[in-house]
Amino acid sequence: MTVTRSFLVLALLGLAGAPASAQLRRQSNYVAVRTPSILDSVAVVHRDAVAKVMKSPTITTKATEDPFAASSAVYSWMLDNPDRVCFAWQRLDVPCVEIAALGNRRFAWTDEQGSKLTWEPVAKLADGVVWYATGQVKAAALLPMVPVKAVAVLRYPGVKTTKAGISNLKPEIEIYFQTDSRAASALLRMMGPAGPRLAEYAAGQLLYFFSGIAVYLEKQPEKATVLLAEKRK
Repeated sequence: MTVTRSFLVLALLGLAGAPASAQLRRQSNYVAVRTPSILDSVAVVHRDAVAKVMKSPTITTKATEDPFAASSAVYSWMLDNPDRVCFAWQRLDVPCVEIAALGNRRFAWTDEQGSKLTWEPVAKLADGVVWYATGQVKAAALLPMVPVKAVAVLRYPGVKTTKAGISNLKPEIEIYFQTDSRAASALLRMMGPAGPRLAEYAAGQLLYFFSGIAVYLEKQPEKATVLLAEKRK
């Protein structure tokens, strides 16, 4: 596994695996952007935990996609059902990690090295969602397991088009990633300037995980039912 996939992409909510071919304009740095309005929207039970990650992240990153035409209703539904988006990629014969629905809007990802991340929406915004994730990630066979926490704020502002139900969406995401592990901090120091670039690539993949399917279904809406269906047991 590459460092990008194992340490950053998978750590940032475990949603890697979708192809990263969208045109992205990204920014990345190591300083958290204070967003009290976001915290005010977070459920009280999660607010302190989310605030701690956002105020003291190990690394933060942003990504913004170019506008694309899609159904805002379908896009919103996919944010609530990432496991179905995973199935959609697989049905299109695109390799994608498995995402398990745990119930109560919670989801999980695991890998063969023992990594496991669980996440859930902790705030519903007018045009987006806030996710909070916790778990542990093993970046490579010879490295120790690293405890991680992450907060992702994904918005999808849009402008309605003349086509019924279709808008020009412009998703953007800001991710706060935190770990207290000395091994993780050492790895980030070793990566140096490459760290922010790897983080922005991960954020871009996370955006395209949803937008790629949204664009496909805008062009072929008749396939939505089959593509987004639950996987048969």
